[in-house]
Amino acid sequence: MQIITESDFSGVDKNHHWAAQFQILNYSQGGSSLIPHGFFRNWLDQTENINGTFYIGKCSGFGVGSIVKYDAGLQSLRVGRYVAGGLRLKFLLNGQHEMRTISTAMFSVLGMGLKNAPPPQYVDSIIKNDVWLGDEVMMLGGGIIENGCVIGARSLLPPNFRSEPYGIYAGSPARLIRFRFSEKVRDALSVLAWWEMPLTWLRDNNDLFLLDMTANEAKALAIIEKLTESRKDFVITNA
Repeated sequence: MQIITESDFSGVDKNHHWAAQFQILNYSQGGSSLIPHGFFRNWLDQTENINGTFYIGKCSGFGVGSIVKYDAGLQSLRVGRYVAGGLRLKFLLNGQHEMRTISTAMFSVLGMGLKNAPPPQYVDSIIKNDVWLGDEVMMLGGGIIENGCVIGARSLLPPNFRSEPYGIYAGSPARLIRFRFSEKVRDALSVLAWWEMPLTWLRDNNDLFLLDMTANEAKALAIIEKLTESRKDFVITNA
């Protein structure tokens, strides 16, 4: 398995108090990411010598019992920053059978020189930034979960699922229930892209992240404007 993360990755913390449950990735500029043990699987449910690519941003992690299933080394799961996943999540990146031929059977595994058409492949599965996935969510291949989304517990995300930023989705198949914020607030947050900033900036502005952004749109937009100015000042100061 090829695990890729951010450029300031500083190593795996084997002495962390959660090391029995997770592979802890530390970063020199602060923060860590959590990959549960046994996360990577193939179609035989094996956890060793898995072919595929996994990217995870800092401050993201999935709960104990979660798995991602790779089939042919062609799939990739890409996870952004500040993604919080619950227990027993399942990411099934492929597992398709060709349905346009007479049979969906995988004749090639039966021996006797039998062949079947190559299984179709989904494109990469992508989870962007600041996403929360509830316990036991199942995501099938080729989907994109946009920034700021919430996926309800036990939801099923069908193949090639597409969300909208800051949407709340639930059900089987998952459907949009509502948005977390008003359209103006969603647009302003997308422009702010606070997850791109270092943890030192987040620490300096932490109090603004604790405020209710749903009670009053004008106040919410004022908070985002203040954060936007803070971001600009930080970039200029650290240029």
